[in-house]
Amino acid sequence: MRYWWVNQNQTYRQEVQGGYLWSPKRNANGARNPFYESMREVAPGDLIFSFKDTRIFAIGIAQSYCWENPKPQEFGTAGQNWENIGWKVKVQFTKLANLIRPKEHMAVLGPLLPRKYSPLQPNGNGLQSVYLTEVHATLAEMLMGLIGREVAPIALAAHAAVPTADDLELWEHKVEQDIAGDLTVPETERQAIISARVGQGIFKERVSKIETHCRITGVDILVHLVASHCKPWRDSTNLERLDGENGLLLTPSIDHLFDRGFIGFENNGNLIISPVADRPSLQRMGIDTEHVTNVGGFSTGQRLFLDFHRSAVFLESARQ
Repeated sequence: MRYWWVNQNQTYRQEVQGGYLWSPKRNANGARNPFYESMREVAPGDLIFSFKDTRIFAIGIAQSYCWENPKPQEFGTAGQNWENIGWKVKVQFTKLANLIRPKEHMAVLGPLLPRKYSPLQPNGNGLQSVYLTEVHATLAEMLMGLIGREVAPIALAAHAAVPTADDLELWEHKVEQDIAGDLTVPETERQAIISARVGQGIFKERVSKIETHCRITGVDILVHLVASHCKPWRDSTNLERLDGENGLLLTPSIDHLFDRGFIGFENNGNLIISPVADRPSLQRMGIDTEHVTNVGGFSTGQRLFLDFHRSAVFLESARQ
């Protein structure tokens, strides 16, 4: 279990009521933000302290891994400069009765604050620039001690948390409906684009001219493979959705891991595994988690799309 602190002044009501955390992927200027990158490290069962207006108002249990998701409509005018596609994590929040004010306990909390990426200033005031940041177990235990008995059942439930499904399918289905109704695109092309979402049709034909087998399992019978987008279908333009170099032939289970960011590929062909991925599950799905796996080289076009996958899909923090 890991412990996180989220500053929710702008979006507390929407996120706590909706049962999630959401952040942009990058700052308004396009730069990476370590407090958005933290979203990629959250795993089911992690505990999250929700801070707003100088107090800890709730504690959440992460129910999912992170995934791409559009900015919630209920945010309204909050974060007007945020990009439209960001990171989302499902969280089961419990509102607290004992609303402690960290500023009043800095004598014991101050020495436990992280030197880097602290959620609080030395005087106990919140940091507006911080969204989500990890806190050490020692600090988390001190906070839980200050809050009191009501934390015990929450912590117990966190240890028993079972990962829940993401809602990528809902988002992609909405995009698919928009494409189906776009009369500016010829019908045959619309159908090809829609078929590409599930790794079939013209897209699969184009990928199979470049790829001959699953890079991980070695399966080479086409009927058992899907064409998986390196730059996800949901993020791509219509041209990219049908570009054969934006694809790999993968078995369905490997496609799932790749699409959800649990695995990725370096440009030199090395397989990379997300630190949040469950190793035993990956092994049962055909991933060697004990040794370096090289799946072979990629074309120039594939490498460009894999760059996007590593920066925008793969679940790993970019913090140094």
